[in-house]
Amino acid sequence: MRLSPSLAVAALLSTGTVATAQTLPAYMAPISGKATTTPSDVATNDMLALNTGMFELYGDAAKVFQKNILSKHPVILGLFSGAGGRMILYRPGMAPMDAPQVPIVYQLLKSVGHSTMALVQVVGPYVDNPDNKSWRGSMLAYRSRMESALVGLDATPMEPGWRDNNRTILQNNIAFMDECIAKGVIPFATLEAFGKKQAPYLAKNVAWAAQTQVAHWMTVLAEWKAQLGADWDKTYAASNTIYVARQNNVLFSVLAQFFGPEAINTRLLLIETISFTTTPADMLESLTRIIADRSVGALFFGNYHLMDYELMGGDARAAIIAETTKRGMTPFLPPAVPFGSKQWPTLVTPGPGPATIADLK
Repeated sequence: MRLSPSLAVAALLSTGTVATAQTLPAYMAPISGKATTTPSDVATNDMLALNTGMFELYGDAAKVFQKNILSKHPVILGLFSGAGGRMILYRPGMAPMDAPQVPIVYQLLKSVGHSTMALVQVVGPYVDNPDNKSWRGSMLAYRSRMESALVGLDATPMEPGWRDNNRTILQNNIAFMDECIAKGVIPFATLEAFGKKQAPYLAKNVAWAAQTQVAHWMTVLAEWKAQLGADWDKTYAASNTIYVARQNNVLFSVLAQFFGPEAINTRLLLIETISFTTTPADMLESLTRIIADRSVGALFFGNYHLMDYELMGGDARAAIIAETTKRGMTPFLPPAVPFGSKQWPTLVTPGPGPATIADLK
Protein backbone atom coordinates (compact mmCIF):
# COMPACT_ATOMS: atom_id res chain seq x y z
CA MET A 1 0.00 0.00 0.00
CA ARG A 2 1.30 3.44 -0.89
CA LEU A 3 0.94 6.12 1.75
CA SER A 4 -0.03 9.68 0.87
CA PRO A 5 2.77 12.25 1.43
CA SER A 6 1.16 13.55 4.61
CA LEU A 7 0.72 10.05 6.05
CA ALA A 8 4.27 9.16 5.12
CA VAL A 9 5.58 12.16 7.04
CA ALA A 10 3.42 11.26 10.04
CA ALA A 11 4.73 7.70 9.95
CA LEU A 12 8.31 8.89 9.76
CA LEU A 13 7.87 11.17 12.74
CA SER A 14 6.18 8.46 14.81
CA THR A 15 8.70 5.64 14.32
CA GLY A 16 11.39 4.79 16.83
CA THR A 17 12.23 7.35 19.49
CA VAL A 18 10.73 10.82 19.44
CA ALA A 19 12.56 12.76 16.76
CA THR A 20 14.06 16.11 17.65
CA ALA A 21 15.00 19.04 15.44
CA GLN A 22 18.66 18.03 15.75
CA THR A 23 18.13 14.43 14.57
CA LEU A 24 15.82 15.11 11.64
CA PRO A 25 17.39 14.82 8.19
CA ALA A 26 17.97 18.01 6.23
CA TYR A 27 15.09 17.40 3.83
CA MET A 28 12.65 17.65 6.77
CA ALA A 29 13.83 21.10 7.78
CA PRO A 30 11.32 23.12 5.70
CA ILE A 31 8.30 21.47 7.33
CA SER A 32 9.54 20.55 10.79
CA GLY A 33 9.06 22.47 13.98
CA LYS A 34 7.61 22.09 17.44
CA ALA A 35 3.84 22.33 17.29
CA THR A 36 2.11 23.76 20.33
CA THR A 37 -1.56 23.37 21.08
CA THR A 38 -3.13 24.47 24.33
CA PRO A 39 -5.83 22.42 26.07
CA SER A 40 -8.21 25.31 25.35
CA ASP A 41 -7.46 25.11 21.60
CA VAL A 42 -8.11 21.37 21.60
CA ALA A 43 -11.38 21.77 23.52
CA THR A 44 -12.55 24.61 21.25
CA ASN A 45 -11.77 22.70 18.07
CA ASP A 46 -13.51 19.59 19.39
CA MET A 47 -16.62 21.62 20.11
CA LEU A 48 -16.58 23.42 16.74
CA ALA A 49 -16.26 20.05 15.04
CA LEU A 50 -19.79 19.26 16.22
CA ASN A 51 -21.14 22.02 14.00
CA THR A 52 -18.95 21.00 11.06
CA GLY A 53 -20.09 17.42 11.37
CA MET A 54 -23.72 18.53 11.48
CA PHE A 55 -23.64 19.54 7.82
CA GLU A 56 -22.47 16.09 6.76
CA LEU A 57 -25.29 14.53 8.79
CA TYR A 58 -27.74 16.99 7.26
CA GLY A 59 -26.62 16.01 3.78
CA ASP A 60 -26.99 12.30 4.41
CA ALA A 61 -30.40 12.71 6.03
CA ALA A 62 -31.65 15.03 3.29
CA LYS A 63 -31.31 12.26 0.69
CA VAL A 64 -33.66 10.09 2.73
CA PHE A 65 -36.04 12.96 3.49
CA GLN A 66 -36.26 13.91 -0.18
CA LYS A 67 -37.07 10.35 -1.17
CA ASN A 68 -39.78 10.21 1.50
CA ILE A 69 -41.32 13.53 0.47
CA LEU A 70 -41.42 12.65 -3.22
CA SER A 71 -42.98 9.26 -2.42
CA LYS A 72 -45.92 10.93 -0.68
CA HIS A 73 -46.35 14.37 -2.24
CA PRO A 74 -46.51 15.73 -5.77
CA VAL A 75 -44.00 18.57 -6.23
CA ILE A 76 -43.96 21.34 -8.83
CA LEU A 77 -40.80 23.29 -9.54
CA GLY A 78 -41.04 26.61 -11.36
CA LEU A 79 -37.57 27.53 -12.59
CA PHE A 80 -36.51 30.77 -14.23
CA SER A 81 -35.16 30.50 -17.76
CA GLY A 82 -34.61 32.83 -20.69
CA ALA A 83 -37.32 30.90 -22.52
CA GLY A 84 -40.06 32.06 -20.16
CA GLY A 85 -39.50 29.57 -17.40
CA ARG A 86 -39.51 25.84 -16.90
CA MET A 87 -42.00 23.82 -14.87
CA ILE A 88 -41.49 20.23 -13.75
CA LEU A 89 -44.09 18.02 -12.11
CA TYR A 90 -42.90 15.23 -9.80
CA ARG A 91 -45.53 12.60 -8.96
CA PRO A 92 -45.04 9.71 -6.51
CA GLY A 93 -43.84 6.62 -8.31
CA MET A 94 -43.64 8.32 -11.70
CA ALA A 95 -40.93 9.94 -13.80
CA PRO A 96 -40.69 13.76 -13.63
CA MET A 97 -42.73 15.50 -16.31
CA ASP A 98 -41.50 18.68 -18.03
CA ALA A 99 -44.21 21.08 -19.17
CA PRO A 100 -44.21 22.34 -22.78
CA GLN A 101 -42.16 25.47 -23.38
CA VAL A 102 -43.66 28.95 -23.59
CA PRO A 103 -44.38 29.81 -27.28
CA ILE A 104 -41.24 31.02 -29.08
CA VAL A 105 -42.76 34.44 -29.71
CA TYR A 106 -42.06 35.21 -26.04
CA GLN A 107 -38.33 34.86 -26.69
CA LEU A 108 -38.55 36.91 -29.88
CA LEU A 109 -40.25 39.80 -28.08
CA LYS A 110 -37.68 39.72 -25.28
CA SER A 111 -34.76 39.44 -27.70
CA VAL A 112 -35.72 42.58 -29.58
CA GLY A 113 -36.37 44.47 -26.36
CA HIS A 114 -33.07 43.37 -24.87
CA SER A 115 -31.23 44.36 -28.03
CA THR A 116 -32.26 47.97 -27.43
CA MET A 117 -31.16 47.93 -23.80
CA ALA A 118 -27.90 46.24 -24.79
CA LEU A 119 -26.99 49.33 -26.81
CA VAL A 120 -26.78 51.27 -23.57
CA GLN A 121 -24.15 48.79 -22.36
CA VAL A 122 -22.19 49.32 -25.57
CA VAL A 123 -22.19 53.12 -25.44
CA GLY A 124 -22.60 53.80 -21.71
CA PRO A 125 -18.89 54.04 -20.79
CA TYR A 126 -18.16 56.36 -23.74
CA VAL A 127 -20.90 59.01 -23.55
CA ASP A 128 -19.59 62.53 -24.32
CA ASN A 129 -16.07 61.16 -24.79
CA PRO A 130 -14.98 62.04 -28.35
CA ASP A 131 -11.39 60.91 -27.74
CA ASN A 132 -12.32 57.27 -27.17
CA LYS A 133 -13.48 55.31 -30.21
CA SER A 134 -13.11 51.80 -28.78
CA TRP A 135 -16.89 51.33 -28.88
CA ARG A 136 -17.06 51.41 -32.70
CA GLY A 137 -16.03 47.79 -33.25
CA SER A 138 -18.66 46.41 -30.89
CA MET A 139 -21.32 48.67 -32.32
CA LEU A 140 -20.54 47.76 -35.93
CA ALA A 141 -20.68 44.06 -35.09
CA TYR A 142 -23.96 44.45 -33.24
CA ARG A 143 -25.37 46.55 -36.07
CA SER A 144 -24.77 43.66 -38.44
CA ARG A 145 -26.78 41.34 -36.19
CA MET A 146 -29.50 43.96 -35.88
CA GLU A 147 -29.74 44.24 -39.66
CA SER A 148 -30.02 40.46 -40.02
CA ALA A 149 -32.84 40.37 -37.47
CA LEU A 150 -34.67 43.13 -39.31
CA VAL A 151 -34.34 41.39 -42.68
CA GLY A 152 -35.78 38.14 -41.31
CA LEU A 153 -38.49 39.68 -39.16
CA ASP A 154 -41.38 38.91 -41.54
CA ALA A 155 -40.55 35.19 -41.45
CA THR A 156 -40.87 34.94 -37.66
CA PRO A 157 -43.96 33.43 -35.97
CA MET A 158 -45.41 36.70 -34.71
CA GLU A 159 -48.72 38.49 -35.04
CA PRO A 160 -48.70 41.25 -37.70
CA GLY A 161 -49.25 44.07 -35.19
CA TRP A 162 -46.49 42.78 -32.94
CA ARG A 163 -44.21 42.41 -35.95
CA ASP A 164 -44.75 46.06 -36.93
CA ASN A 165 -43.86 47.20 -33.43
CA ASN A 166 -40.65 45.18 -33.47
CA ARG A 167 -39.76 46.46 -36.92
CA THR A 168 -39.94 49.99 -35.54
CA ILE A 169 -37.73 49.08 -32.59
CA LEU A 170 -35.08 47.51 -34.81
CA GLN A 171 -35.16 50.38 -37.30
CA ASN A 172 -34.76 52.91 -34.49
CA ASN A 173 -31.85 50.90 -33.08
CA ILE A 174 -30.06 50.91 -36.42
CA ALA A 175 -30.71 54.63 -36.94
CA PHE A 176 -29.23 55.41 -33.52
CA MET A 177 -26.14 53.32 -34.21
CA ASP A 178 -25.66 54.91 -37.64
CA GLU A 179 -25.87 58.36 -36.12
CA CYS A 180 -23.26 57.57 -33.45
CA ILE A 181 -20.92 55.93 -35.99
CA ALA A 182 -21.23 58.87 -38.37
CA LYS A 183 -20.51 61.44 -35.64
CA GLY A 184 -17.75 59.37 -34.06
CA VAL A 185 -19.09 60.34 -30.65
CA ILE A 186 -22.05 59.49 -28.43
CA PRO A 187 -23.62 62.66 -27.06
CA PHE A 188 -25.78 62.14 -24.00
CA ALA A 189 -28.55 64.20 -25.59
CA THR A 190 -28.67 61.71 -28.47
CA LEU A 191 -28.76 58.73 -26.10
CA GLU A 192 -31.48 60.33 -23.98
CA ALA A 193 -33.64 61.10 -27.02
CA PHE A 194 -33.19 57.52 -28.23
CA GLY A 195 -34.37 56.15 -24.88
CA LYS A 196 -37.50 58.28 -24.83
CA LYS A 197 -38.29 57.40 -28.45
CA GLN A 198 -38.05 53.64 -27.84
CA ALA A 199 -39.85 53.50 -24.49
CA PRO A 200 -43.46 53.18 -25.76
CA TYR A 201 -42.51 50.46 -28.24
CA LEU A 202 -40.55 48.55 -25.60
CA ALA A 203 -43.48 48.78 -23.20
CA LYS A 204 -45.69 47.02 -25.75
CA ASN A 205 -43.19 44.18 -26.11
CA VAL A 206 -43.06 43.77 -22.34
CA ALA A 207 -46.85 43.57 -22.11
CA TRP A 208 -47.17 41.06 -24.95
CA ALA A 209 -44.39 38.87 -23.58
CA ALA A 210 -46.06 38.85 -20.15
CA GLN A 211 -49.43 37.95 -21.66
CA THR A 212 -47.88 35.10 -23.62
CA GLN A 213 -46.00 33.73 -20.62
CA VAL A 214 -48.89 33.96 -18.17
CA ALA A 215 -51.46 32.43 -20.55
CA HIS A 216 -49.15 29.49 -21.18
CA TRP A 217 -48.42 28.68 -17.55
CA MET A 218 -52.02 29.16 -16.46
CA THR A 219 -53.01 26.54 -19.03
CA VAL A 220 -50.29 24.13 -17.88
CA LEU A 221 -51.20 24.44 -14.19
CA ALA A 222 -54.92 24.07 -14.86
CA GLU A 223 -54.20 20.77 -16.62
CA TRP A 224 -51.88 19.55 -13.87
CA LYS A 225 -54.36 20.43 -11.14
CA ALA A 226 -57.05 18.47 -12.95
CA GLN A 227 -54.71 15.48 -13.35
CA LEU A 228 -53.74 15.43 -9.68
CA GLY A 229 -57.29 15.76 -8.39
CA ALA A 230 -57.44 15.42 -4.60
CA ASP A 231 -53.64 15.10 -4.43
CA TRP A 232 -53.41 18.80 -5.30
CA ASP A 233 -54.12 19.64 -1.66
CA LYS A 234 -50.90 17.92 -0.58
CA THR A 235 -48.76 19.20 -3.46
CA TYR A 236 -45.70 21.35 -2.76
CA ALA A 237 -44.44 23.96 -5.21
CA ALA A 238 -41.40 26.22 -5.30
CA SER A 239 -40.01 28.75 -7.72
CA ASN A 240 -36.60 30.38 -7.69
CA THR A 241 -35.73 34.04 -7.89
CA ILE A 242 -32.85 36.47 -7.56
CA TYR A 243 -33.32 39.84 -5.88
CA VAL A 244 -34.33 41.86 -8.95
CA ALA A 245 -36.99 39.33 -9.98
CA ARG A 246 -38.42 38.82 -6.49
CA GLN A 247 -41.10 41.48 -6.63
CA ASN A 248 -44.06 40.41 -8.82
CA ASN A 249 -42.25 37.17 -9.66
CA VAL A 250 -44.18 35.79 -12.62
CA LEU A 251 -43.93 32.03 -11.98
CA PHE A 252 -44.65 32.34 -8.26
CA SER A 253 -47.59 34.68 -8.90
CA VAL A 254 -49.10 32.27 -11.42
CA LEU A 255 -48.62 29.33 -9.04
CA ALA A 256 -50.34 31.33 -6.30
CA GLN A 257 -53.51 31.60 -8.37
CA PHE A 258 -53.90 27.82 -8.20
CA PHE A 259 -52.57 27.18 -4.70
CA GLY A 260 -54.46 30.00 -3.00
CA PRO A 261 -53.46 32.27 -0.09
CA GLU A 262 -53.43 29.52 2.56
CA ALA A 263 -50.62 27.67 0.76
CA ILE A 264 -48.25 30.66 0.56
CA ASN A 265 -45.13 30.00 2.64
CA THR A 266 -46.54 26.59 3.61
CA ARG A 267 -46.80 24.48 0.46
CA LEU A 268 -45.93 27.25 -2.01
CA LEU A 269 -42.43 28.68 -1.54
CA LEU A 270 -40.33 31.36 -3.19
CA ILE A 271 -36.67 30.39 -2.88
CA GLU A 272 -34.07 33.11 -3.36
CA THR A 273 -30.87 32.19 -5.19
CA ILE A 274 -27.75 34.07 -6.29
CA SER A 275 -28.18 33.52 -10.02
CA PHE A 276 -31.03 33.67 -12.49
CA THR A 277 -30.88 29.96 -13.18
CA THR A 278 -30.52 26.99 -10.86
CA THR A 279 -30.85 23.25 -11.25
CA PRO A 280 -33.89 21.14 -10.35
CA ALA A 281 -31.64 19.12 -8.03
CA ASP A 282 -30.63 22.25 -6.11
CA MET A 283 -34.25 23.37 -5.86
CA LEU A 284 -35.35 19.97 -4.55
CA GLU A 285 -32.53 20.03 -2.01
CA SER A 286 -33.60 23.45 -0.78
CA LEU A 287 -37.26 22.47 -0.62
CA THR A 288 -36.37 19.28 1.26
CA ARG A 289 -34.33 21.18 3.83
CA ILE A 290 -37.13 23.66 4.46
CA ILE A 291 -39.70 20.91 5.00
CA ALA A 292 -37.35 18.80 7.14
CA ASP A 293 -36.37 21.73 9.34
CA ARG A 294 -40.03 22.36 10.11
CA SER A 295 -40.22 19.00 11.85
CA VAL A 296 -37.15 19.93 13.90
CA GLY A 297 -38.80 23.18 14.99
CA ALA A 298 -41.96 21.35 15.99
CA LEU A 299 -40.00 18.70 17.89
CA PHE A 300 -37.94 21.10 20.02
CA PHE A 301 -40.10 24.21 20.24
CA GLY A 302 -43.61 23.04 19.40
CA ASN A 303 -44.01 25.23 16.31
CA TYR A 304 -43.99 23.76 12.81
CA HIS A 305 -42.97 26.97 11.02
CA LEU A 306 -40.42 28.31 13.50
CA MET A 307 -37.48 27.14 11.36
CA ASP A 308 -38.79 29.05 8.33
CA TYR A 309 -37.39 32.10 10.13
CA GLU A 310 -33.96 33.13 11.34
CA LEU A 311 -33.79 31.11 14.54
CA MET A 312 -31.96 33.83 16.46
CA GLY A 313 -33.99 36.60 14.82
CA GLY A 314 -36.40 37.16 17.69
CA ASP A 315 -33.70 37.35 20.35
CA ALA A 316 -31.51 39.41 18.01
CA ARG A 317 -34.43 41.80 17.58
CA ALA A 318 -34.63 42.28 21.34
CA ALA A 319 -30.84 42.69 21.48
CA ILE A 320 -30.92 45.34 18.73
CA ILE A 321 -33.57 47.29 20.62
CA ALA A 322 -31.50 47.11 23.80
CA GLU A 323 -28.23 48.06 22.09
CA THR A 324 -29.70 50.96 20.11
CA THR A 325 -31.35 52.29 23.26
CA LYS A 326 -28.00 52.20 25.09
CA ARG A 327 -26.49 54.21 22.24
CA GLY A 328 -29.26 56.79 22.16
CA MET A 329 -30.51 55.50 18.80
CA THR A 330 -34.06 54.80 17.70
CA PRO A 331 -34.55 51.16 16.69
CA PHE A 332 -35.52 50.70 13.03
CA LEU A 333 -37.08 47.27 12.52
CA PRO A 334 -39.93 45.77 10.50
CA PRO A 335 -43.11 44.68 12.28
CA ALA A 336 -42.87 41.37 14.08
CA VAL A 337 -44.56 38.74 11.92
CA PRO A 338 -45.94 35.51 13.42
CA PHE A 339 -44.48 32.15 12.42
CA GLY A 340 -46.49 30.64 9.59
CA SER A 341 -47.46 33.98 8.04
CA LYS A 342 -49.35 33.68 4.74
CA GLN A 343 -48.14 37.05 3.47
CA TRP A 344 -46.63 37.23 0.01
CA PRO A 345 -42.85 36.69 0.25
CA THR A 346 -42.32 40.05 -1.47
CA LEU A 347 -42.81 43.71 -0.64
CA VAL A 348 -46.41 44.14 0.48
CA THR A 349 -46.61 47.61 2.08
CA PRO A 350 -48.51 50.01 -0.22
CA GLY A 351 -47.35 53.58 -0.70
CA PRO A 352 -47.10 56.45 -3.16
CA GLY A 353 -45.16 56.19 -6.41
CA PRO A 354 -45.27 54.17 -9.64
CA ALA A 355 -45.52 50.38 -9.35
CA THR A 356 -45.84 49.33 -13.00
CA ILE A 357 -44.49 50.52 -16.35
CA ALA A 358 -47.97 51.83 -17.08
CA ASP A 359 -47.73 54.04 -13.98
CA LEU A 360 -44.69 55.78 -15.45
CA LYS A 361 -46.64 57.35 -18.30
